[in-house]
Amino acid sequence: MARLADKLRDNSEGDFFVDTSCIDCDLCRQLAPDSFARADRAGQSFVAHQPSDDRQRHRALMALVTCPTSSIGTAHKIDSHAAARAFPEPVGDGVYFCGYASERSYGAASWLIVRDGGNVLVDSPRAASVLMDRIAELGGIRWMFLTHRDDVADHAKWHARFGCERVAHRLDAPSGTERVIDRVSELAPDLVIVPVPGHTRGSCVLIDRARHAFTGDHVWANDAGDGLEAGRDVCWYSWSEQRKSMAALAEHAFVEVFPGHGRRFRARDAAAMQRELRRLAEAMR
Repeated sequence: MARLADKLRDNSEGDFFVDTSCIDCDLCRQLAPDSFARADRAGQSFVAHQPSDDRQRHRALMALVTCPTSSIGTAHKIDSHAAARAFPEPVGDGVYFCGYASERSYGAASWLIVRDGGNVLVDSPRAASVLMDRIAELGGIRWMFLTHRDDVADHAKWHARFGCERVAHRLDAPSGTERVIDRVSELAPDLVIVPVPGHTRGSCVLIDRARHAFTGDHVWANDAGDGLEAGRDVCWYSWSEQRKSMAALAEHAFVEVFPGHGRRFRARDAAAMQRELRRLAEAMR
């Protein structure tokens, strides 16, 4: 629970606040950009503007529910039941944002793909009962795809609830993983797994319907949102291997990136995405 006594001094006056436990995961700023911003001095999120209407208040409460470190609070009790049930949130074309980020995965985003052949949970959110119940209403989970070792969080609890088959690269797979891969593989004709070593040795990307790429911590949008970037300072295995993986990923067709950390990126078409990936691979030299 966020502590009012520890709230950041940058917060605007009002009910909502962020305290000093914030780890700068960025999810509150993505969910409620009207209310939250980043304090460059502290490198943390803060309440730049108090919500001014019901929509902004609902989005701020969704951010409160999602926060992996419970760093967002309110000075007075506010009913957050509607915000708690707002996840998973549809973000387009059968893809849902799960919210409920886990501190154990450093606040990484998790995604749900709803599809006729069985739903896929990409990486692990917190095993919150309300989220589990909402996903059950959407058809449950057939596969749980784990992009890399950092974002596995509550994978065992999700497996216990849904009996889903966990899928990961053999070099990053947590204990108990049912299906391990070590090369480009298909989960189904519309679901392709591409190993992308670099951030970790066993990092992988899942491509859905040659349209969406779930990239973990391999690649994400830059701050301006007009291109892709990767982080050398968060490359735990090999920057040169990550650069090679970026170029290899450009051989596959998709138009939108859904990362674990960082912002989403959408290209005009698959060819434009491939050009952007090649540009980034060259810039990483």
